[in-house]
Amino acid sequence: MTTTKIRIATTSLAGCFGCHMSFLDMDERLVALLEHVEFNRSPLTDIKHCDPCDIGLVEGGLCNAENIKVLREFRANCKILIAMGACAINGGVPAMRNHFDLRECLEEVYINGTGVEQPQIPNDTELPLLLDKVRPLSDVVQVDYYLPGCPPSANDFLRILSQLLEGKQAVIPANSFHFD
Repeated sequence: MTTTKIRIATTSLAGCFGCHMSFLDMDERLVALLEHVEFNRSPLTDIKHCDPCDIGLVEGGLCNAENIKVLREFRANCKILIAMGACAINGGVPAMRNHFDLRECLEEVYINGTGVEQPQIPNDTELPLLLDKVRPLSDVVQVDYYLPGCPPSANDFLRILSQLLEGKQAVIPANSFHFD
């Protein structure tokens, strides 16, 4: 690995945060990785904006305007952008709503849902505008690498980051992918 620290940013968009949890499953290997990387925007740092970085790790698909804004900020600031997990690659579980009309989904939850006491669909300027469909990252920006899985394993995260830290093309063997 290199002696210069590589700058990494991470974010979770429309997903379950499982990819970040899997990333943390590196356990003590994460401490060794920290000798070679520093984190910029990430839940690990609580930094809210992505500064120029070497690698951006993006989990989750795109379900609202805020997701697109964050993704574009990552693409503009990250030399390498990695879509991590099924949601980032194909929309994953959040894209299950794509089979239904958005209005019908909102009515099911906020108007007709079990236990709803004051039925109304939220309409506040502070809420990000929902997209009609959940989209994968590649619908909006160029993605450099895909790390499949639901979630990808800690070993796969370590493998792809180690290869990139060594200046190599990242390759993840297909037999390592799993979808739990």
